[in-house]
Amino acid sequence: MTTTTEAAPHRGRRWIEHWDPENADFWASTGKKIANRNLWFSIFTEHIGFSIWSLWSVMVLFMGPKYGLSVGDKFLLTSTPTLIGSCVRIPYTFAVARFGGRNWTVVSALLLLIPSIGAAIVMKPGTPLGVFLAVAVLGGFGGGNFASSMTNINTFFPEKAKGMALGLNAGGGNIGVAVIQLVGLLVIATSGTTSPRIVLAVYIPLIVVAALCAALFMDNIASVRNDKKGMREVMKDAHSWVMSFLYIGTFGSFIGYSFAFGLVLQNQFGRTPLQAAYVTFLGPLLGSVSRPVGGWLSDRLGGGRVTFWNFVGMAVMTVLLIVASEQKSLAMFTAAFIVLFVLTGIGNGSTYKMIPAIFRAKAKAAIEAGADEAAELLNARKLSGALIGLAGAIGAFGGLLINLAFRQSFLSTKSGVSAFVGFLAFYGVCFVVTWVVYLRKSSAPVSEKGLALAGAQV
Repeated sequence: MTTTTEAAPHRGRRWIEHWDPENADFWASTGKKIANRNLWFSIFTEHIGFSIWSLWSVMVLFMGPKYGLSVGDKFLLTSTPTLIGSCVRIPYTFAVARFGGRNWTVVSALLLLIPSIGAAIVMKPGTPLGVFLAVAVLGGFGGGNFASSMTNINTFFPEKAKGMALGLNAGGGNIGVAVIQLVGLLVIATSGTTSPRIVLAVYIPLIVVAALCAALFMDNIASVRNDKKGMREVMKDAHSWVMSFLYIGTFGSFIGYSFAFGLVLQNQFGRTPLQAAYVTFLGPLLGSVSRPVGGWLSDRLGGGRVTFWNFVGMAVMTVLLIVASEQKSLAMFTAAFIVLFVLTGIGNGSTYKMIPAIFRAKAKAAIEAGADEAAELLNARKLSGALIGLAGAIGAFGGLLINLAFRQSFLSTKSGVSAFVGFLAFYGVCFVVTWVVYLRKSSAPVSEKGLALAGAQV
């Protein structure tokens, strides 16, 4: 959601006044090294952000009967950070251009200390639910880090290298969900469920290290400027809402299932916190690792095709989850859930691959009709960046909906089956929408065929 223009000089050695990654000589001699350095430290900070965003999916594993919380209360605790994280993604996207990518990375990392220290204070039996919810609200800060990190890294890399860079940045951040759950598993396995503060004792120093590394090794690009017109323009494009809807199905499923998996295993199959923790980290881990695979497959097969078949696969796995729930088959349930996680990651990669391809195809069509090439390509990059921020914010709301659906399902039927039926219907709508908008031949020029003819592979 940013563009690069001439800017007045900034004081400070961490500001880069001239940045031209599309210039091959500049990229080879200077740009690539700087961009990669910023990428790796961005991944580190975003990784910690995802961990803190999903903190309460781990904390609820420590909340035994002494805490006096119902299963509905626990699902509410995991839902709250999802909602707040979704809401703050838009302002976090703007913050990069307002304060500088490096500066905002430092600030956004330090903000993670607030929910972490807050959790360390309140994690004890007898704390009212309202206090837990207030601290869980603060955990939403971690959800915003993804938007600002992706926006920042998008400005550092040339078009030819953005796919891999953004994939690594997103995947490295997503793994933070699995890592904090693995840390929770290790704590429960060694110290039991009475020591939740050990998890926070691990992460609070890491937050400080992440902020310090960002301050020492990252850079601001002085020419980055907010373009609010770009956000307004992209919101008028029908493709923006289609892609945001599809991202609810992919990323919303990933983050929602990541927060809920452990609670579902405990309440539907009677697993202990330790037994649940042994498998809960596997889903987010494999879902994170598979994200770049979605982009890779989309490069070769087309993002529309990969997204369509991915949603079909998600629907099939959901059917298996319903069957396993009815038959009380823990093995089938766990296997299907983990495969579903993998598919959410592939879908995350394929949908994000589609976004720049859509606007690049439109730009090339306009160029062929006589429009100015440089202006059209610049506008395509601007709109792609804006939609990445918008889709990321809207998609994260899917995680909230999943947790609320599970909460209502368990309160009403003491099972997650009715929630899975709802998810199945939603995935069905998603693959139908993908086919109608991007694969059906008669939908050109917005079909995959029409966009491919314009020089892009959606």
